Amino acid sequence: MQPEQPVQPEQPAPSGRRETVGEETARSLVRAATAAPSMHNAQPWRFRLLRASGTIELRADLGRVLPHTDPTGRGLHIGCGAAVFNLRVAAAGAGWDASVRLLPAPEDPRLLATIGLDRAAPAPGPGRPRPRPAPAGHEDPAGLIPLGSAVFRRHTNRFPFRDEPVHQVLRAQLADAAAREGAQLVFPDDWHTRNVLELTRDAEGRDAADPGRLKDLDRWTRTGDAAGAAVDGVPEYAFGPRQRDGHRVIRDFAGRGPDREAAGFEAAPQLALLGTTEDRPFDWLRAGEALERVLLTATLRGLSVSLTSQALEWEDLRPPVRDPVGGAGFVQMVLRIGYGPGIPATPRRPVDEVLEIV
Repeated sequence: MQPEQPVQPEQPAPSGRRETVGEETARSLVRAATAAPSMHNAQPWRFRLLRASGTIELRADLGRVLPHTDPTGRGLHIGCGAAVFNLRVAAAGAGWDASVRLLPAPEDPRLLATIGLDRAAPAPGPGRPRPRPAPAGHEDPAGLIPLGSAVFRRHTNRFPFRDEPVHQVLRAQLADAAAREGAQLVFPDDWHTRNVLELTRDAEGRDAADPGRLKDLDRWTRTGDAAGAAVDGVPEYAFGPRQRDGHRVIRDFAGRGPDREAAGFEAAPQLALLGTTEDRPFDWLRAGEALERVLLTATLRGLSVSLTSQALEWEDLRPPVRDPVGGAGFVQMVLRIGYGPGIPATPRRPVDEVLEIV
């Protein structure tokens, strides 16, 4: 795992010119972007800095798709949308204005987003200090800057949570975070929560009997020496224990190995459903941005979160996941929230492997 590095200031532009993002700043922004979650931690993204314009492109890395588990690319888009949001957060914290266009070129579907980055550079004068990132008074109407401290602390937590309810005030804050990115976050009642758990167990049974999905899982599972050297995938230290009792709603990357520790999970997992009103690639990207805002907000509030999408990956199981009371349109992700133990980060690829500068 790469160390956290703050975005470094670039030299100010001469008077009257717009300042464009430099290479070191771009690396710092992409490092933050790649801390986002993705299905099986496949990290299906590539970035390109266009130095002349100060624009960063985000492209789908089709060599990292899950062809059997994510044949439509919905999960890929959600992960890349989360990466866009992290980049927005890092840019705001460094004092840059980010202008995002999703799917800007219909003829090039691999180009998922362009992020224009610039800021006005005031002319240095007698007694006037050079500009620094995130100066005091920097406008933050989207409320991104406070989330920056959570980018590298957010981790998917596959371990048992305490049986302690999440207060309604915190739930409202998470729902507001989703709404700010054009999505809905609803908390199903006890009856529908049990239904979602049943649908998830149904999906897990199907997955275990599907050779293609097992192949996807095996490709991105890291055990033994490979776990310590991994730069992607899910290493065994992040699997979480085998379920002894309670309800384990998250995906099991390890199965029932004889040497695997068992533990009790929550008797009543606290779930949230993230949804959008439409179900197109554009909406999947927006769902990813909303998901990451929710996750960073939860991290700042001391909450742990794990993600589950097994039931959403089967065409006939996805519609009944929708809450018939609270809505949520097309459900894009199921979140399990609560209070869990501290856990290590999963690995990320070096920035120079995912960033091209032209």
